[in-house]
Amino acid sequence: MNTSALIVMLTTILLVTSLMLYFFLKVITTPPKPEPDSYTENDDEPDRQSPSR
Repeated sequence: MNTSALIVMLTTILLVTSLMLYFFLKVITTPPKPEPDSYTENDDEPDRQSPSR
């Protein structure tokens, strides 16, 4: 393997690994979004809302 091929291969491996680590850590450290209690409470149409309101 010549020098230029080795440089391209190592650069590609380092780039892919660093991007993978960046996005993995971003997913791990992102706080979860609060989820709604139910789907009917998020509905804008009054006919579909629960009658307890």
